[in-house]
Amino acid sequence: MTITDSDIAGVLHAYLERHPHEAGQLAEPLRLLGEGRGFASRRTFPMHITAGALLVRDGTEVLLIEHLAYGITLQPGGHLEPTDTTLVGAAMRELSEETGIDPDQIVTVSTHPAYIEFGQVPARPAKDEPDHYHLDIGYAFVAAGAEVGRIQESEVTGAAWYPLDVAERLVGPRIARAVTTSAGSR
Repeated sequence: MTITDSDIAGVLHAYLERHPHEAGQLAEPLRLLGEGRGFASRRTFPMHITAGALLVRDGTEVLLIEHLAYGITLQPGGHLEPTDTTLVGAAMRELSEETGIDPDQIVTVSTHPAYIEFGQVPARPAKDEPDHYHLDIGYAFVAAGAEVGRIQESEVTGAAWYPLDVAERLVGPRIARAVTTSAGSR
């Protein structure tokens, strides 16, 4: 079963119960989800869903990628596929695809997102995409001793482990959420 707008709205509502102070910044995606336009599809505009993965290794490092299209350092993640049945599963798939890490080495910390961010994405004429928004739903994962494998060179130019403080400077406060979520699960 593919991921529906109702599934996404349910995850967003549950997230806002845990993080009510973020309601203002997530009001527009909630409104759009109420219109029921199939936001799991990359071809839905002005917004669609992406799934992100924050992988913490040994409680001291976070895995980040160098994104080819945007030329920035960020967490692994990407667009949903028609075969995805859960958002956390989509995040795990993207993590494994982009970094080559064996999914058997990765443990999902929680089925609740560690973060949800709504952000504007510039037009990509080569992909026939206008300016639009991503509602990025990110999950925390842990791994002990996992190493980067073969990266997905069509989307990623590199992947590496970063100390938590460096990762937070590069990517932002979602890193702290991953670490807090990971520590709280033990």
